[in-house]
Amino acid sequence: MTLAPPGDRLRICLVANCRFPIAEPFTGGLESMTWHLASELVRRGHEVAVFAAPGSDPGLGATELPVDVLPDHAGRHDVGAPPYVEVAEHHAYLSLMLQLSGHEGAEFDVLHNNSLHYLPVAMARSLPMPVLTTLHTPPLWWLESAVRIDGGSSSFAAVSRHTAAAWASITPSTCVLNGVDVSQWPAGPGGTTAVWSGRIVEEKAPHDAVLAARRAGVPIVLAGPILDRDYFRTVLEPLLGPDATYAGHLAQADLAALVGGSAVAVVTPAWDEPYGLVAAEALACGTPVASYARGGLPEVLSTDTGRLAAPGDVPMLANAIGEAVTLDRALCRERAEAELSLTRMVDRYEELYLDVLGRRLAA
Repeated sequence: MTLAPPGDRLRICLVANCRFPIAEPFTGGLESMTWHLASELVRRGHEVAVFAAPGSDPGLGATELPVDVLPDHAGRHDVGAPPYVEVAEHHAYLSLMLQLSGHEGAEFDVLHNNSLHYLPVAMARSLPMPVLTTLHTPPLWWLESAVRIDGGSSSFAAVSRHTAAAWASITPSTCVLNGVDVSQWPAGPGGTTAVWSGRIVEEKAPHDAVLAARRAGVPIVLAGPILDRDYFRTVLEPLLGPDATYAGHLAQADLAALVGGSAVAVVTPAWDEPYGLVAAEALACGTPVASYARGGLPEVLSTDTGRLAAPGDVPMLANAIGEAVTLDRALCRERAEAELSLTRMVDRYEELYLDVLGRRLAA
């Protein structure tokens, strides 16, 4: 194997999450980031092999991870996956890692792990190519354990400075902010309503967005996949009405039109969001953001493009909505183009691929 100089074609093995397909409409930010990363790398001339969940976009040429058929697809709608889902995922990644530890792995220059599973990290030392893992979550005990088993043979990136700091006592990582394809999230005209988008689960707290928008006197439209049906039925649905409507799980172009036609995007994580892709998408559409100040979200926003509220403080969030609607939409778009773009993200990952490959060859 020889080190490819900058601009040369790399052979990249991209490992995705096996629970949700890498296909539109995306289940969440992880799936969106992985799809856009793969697509842009191919566009730049790299050879990319994607290993992803069944049902992933055929245009990626993805190899489906061998996940056993799950009864009633229960794991796709539960916040916590039941044991048989965990076993199926374990076997899927074990099969892949054993496959890549042989001659098939030697076909790649680098493996980029975008899964949330522990095995690609724990078994990295058995692979013939260097491994770069992107940390998409705060430290989870099973992934933390895998990092310790890995013993320093892998390299790590983190989706925000906040996430990098959370992992700092376990492993060093390079911050690479997730990027948005600004051509697919065009600047919109704005409007009179607020928008909330994302996975409809309790940890995203869309009910707070409804309560805050109502308090601010701004109608709100919600969009996204319902992954916790009990939460939707018992908490969110009773709050819906003429001033708070659910638009469904929209295709990307329809969601971009909705976000770009809104006066403000509301982001309400009930946990420390590792990044906050929906905020970056909103800024690309020229739509200012009112958000809880949790996790990586303060890194996505600036005083020109959003307003932050204390976590869980609905009255403060209502005030943030009222202030955010007055912000300059052009400045929001400019920030997305300059700091939060897909181009910027992939530039950085190309640098990291060459770095980890160079260090492996020099060892």
